[in-house]
Amino acid sequence: MKNVLFYSLLLYVSTMSACKTTKQKTAGPESTALTGTYWRLTEINGKPIGPTPADKREIHIKLNKEASTMEGFAGCNGIGGNFEVKEGSRISFTKVIGTMMACPDLDTENSLLEILRSVDNYNLVDKQLVLNRARMAPLARFEAVDFK
Repeated sequence: MKNVLFYSLLLYVSTMSACKTTKQKTAGPESTALTGTYWRLTEINGKPIGPTPADKREIHIKLNKEASTMEGFAGCNGIGGNFEVKEGSRISFTKVIGTMMACPDLDTENSLLEILRSVDNYNLVDKQLVLNRARMAPLARFEAVDFK
């Protein structure tokens, strides 16, 4: 009888600790993954995006949690600004600016800057960041290149 009780207790403790470990691994890294990550732009308004033709640089953004700042490259110009993350996967970018180099094609760059100024929420799934406005189709998709 003592052995049955002992093994039942051991099984219970093992099961509970396994559940607790799983919960800890899957819970909450959302804000950590959102910030401190190099986000490469892969799609804008449903159109796939690759490196810029001229110098093969990737269009990307990085969010700095401590300073609440955003920096990146929009295709020709460097970009920057501030961001704020709110409850419910809400995000806003403010004071979004870029350098003013003259470039032959600024369509993607201008679209990205407009999107950053207008988004109000995001989805973060696996290694993808999707920026949205209300319930519209995704405006921009990014892929995480590295996690810190």
